[in-house]
Amino acid sequence: MSRYVWALSVKLHIQGAAIVCQDIPIAVLTIRVERKKQITESAKESLGLHELKQNKPWFDEECLGFLDRRKQAKMQWIQDPSQNNVDNLNNVRREVTRHFRNKNKAYMRAKIEELETNNKIQNIRDLYKGISDFKKGYQPGCNIVKDEKGDLVADSHSIVARWRNYFSQLFNVHGVKDVGQADIHTAEPLVPEPSASEVELAIDKLKSHKSPGID
Repeated sequence: MSRYVWALSVKLHIQGAAIVCQDIPIAVLTIRVERKKQITESAKESLGLHELKQNKPWFDEECLGFLDRRKQAKMQWIQDPSQNNVDNLNNVRREVTRHFRNKNKAYMRAKIEELETNNKIQNIRDLYKGISDFKKGYQPGCNIVKDEKGDLVADSHSIVARWRNYFSQLFNVHGVKDVGQADIHTAEPLVPEPSASEVELAIDKLKSHKSPGID
């Protein structure tokens, strides 16, 4: 699909959504937006704000500003689905997409230059680490352990406390009993010591005028 066909399909989709929104009263759309805002604020106050980790290192405050512009343009289109607001939303979306694409290209260019620099200065560790990051891409980590009861724990503080208790019990051992001869286990079977008669028999079997050991 070419860019022209894709842009035309997006424009027709937005215009179709605008036609549908024209049948809905503006007051109803405003009430929906206000309710969503109130629910979001109440959830933040009661549950707290949990910020998701961005897997895009090039995403910065400037990108957040572009996202806010796109949200404002979309809100204007929802409140007043006129042709001017539709065109404004399309223009803002194109600017945001262009900005994100340029930021991604600049980040990739900087990473490639970093790999070239590490190759020139023979920094093999960072070189292969960067190549591995390029090949594998983003891989979300799963840090989960089991507690003493066997239940899964995902909280970072609980995980640290679990490892602390585990190593405390592992290394701080009290009341160690003396290890006897019977408690020692070896890979080879235990061979009893030879008796005096067996030693004399082995000596009698030695050849005369021969030194012991390998010639």
